[in-house]
Amino acid sequence: MSRRERLPAKGRWRAVVLSVLLHTGIVAAAVYGWFSWKHRPPEPTTLAIAATVVDERALKNLPPAPAPAPEPTPPVPTPEPEPEPEPEPEEQGPPKPDPAELERQKEEERLAQEKLEQEKKDAEQKEQQRVETEKKEAEKQAAAEAAARKAAAEKAAAEKKAAEKKKADDAAAAKKAAEEKARLASEAELRRRLDAEERANALRNSDQANRWHASIVAKIERAWIKPGSARAGVTCIVSVSQVLSPEGGVVTGVRVTSCSIADDALRQSVENAVLAASPLPPPPDPALFERNLELTFAPK
Repeated sequence: MSRRERLPAKGRWRAVVLSVLLHTGIVAAAVYGWFSWKHRPPEPTTLAIAATVVDERALKNLPPAPAPAPEPTPPVPTPEPEPEPEPEPEEQGPPKPDPAELERQKEEERLAQEKLEQEKKDAEQKEQQRVETEKKEAEKQAAAEAAARKAAAEKAAAEKKAAEKKKADDAAAAKKAAEEKARLASEAELRRRLDAEERANALRNSDQANRWHASIVAKIERAWIKPGSARAGVTCIVSVSQVLSPEGGVVTGVRVTSCSIADDALRQSVENAVLAASPLPPPPDPALFERNLELTFAPK
C-alpha cells in the first residue's frame, strides 16, 4: 500500500475511534443519570395531627420562650436531563494531495524500489557466491577423493608389485635351490656311476672277470654245432644280454655284431649256441655280474 493510500485510511480509522469514544461517553452519562434518578430519596409525607401544645413555662407561670426558627426544607433534587446524543461526525473525504508531498512520496517510493532492487541484487550475488563456493568445495572434495583413490591404487599397485617381486624372487631362489640340489644330486650320481664304472672296469679287467668270461665262452663252445661252411680260425664278436638268477645268467638277447668271415650260417649257429648255453655260468662275485656282455667267440 502506498503512502497516498495509507493517509486516508489512517484518517478514517481516527474518525471511527473518536466516534466510538464519543458514543461511549454519551451512553455512560445516560446510565449515570438514570441510576441517580432511580435511587433518589422519597419526598417526606406531612400528617395532620390535632394537638394542644402546653408549654412548661405556662404551667410554671413563666414568660413564654421565643418561638424556634422553622427548619429549612431540604431541596428536592431535580433529575438531570438526559444529554442528547451528539451527531456522529461525518466522514470527510481524502484531502487534496500536496504536490510537494506527492513528489516526496514518489521519491520515497523510488528509493524504496531502488533499495528492494539492490537487496534483490545483493541476495542474487550472495546466492551466486554460495553456489560457486559450494561448487568449488565439491570440486575440491572430488579432487581430494580422486587423489586419495589414486594414492590407494598406487599403493595397492606398489604392494602388488612388491608381492609379485617377492614371489618371483622366492620362486627364483627356490628354483636356484632346486637346481643346486639337482646339480649336487647329479654330480653325486655321476660320481657314483663313475666309481661304479671304475669298479666295474677294474673288475672286468681283473683275473676273476677274465676267468668268468672264459667259462661263459667255453660253455657256448660246448653248445655250438659247427656248420659245414665254418673254417678254422674264425672269430666272431657276440653281444649278449642276461639277467642274474640263482642258476646263473639267463640269456634274454643275443646278436652277432661281427665275424671274420661273412657267413650267415656261422652267425646263426653262434647265436643258437649262446641260447643253448643259457643259463650262463654265474660270476664268482656278484659284483662282477654284467647285464650286457661283449664276448669274443673264437673256437679252435
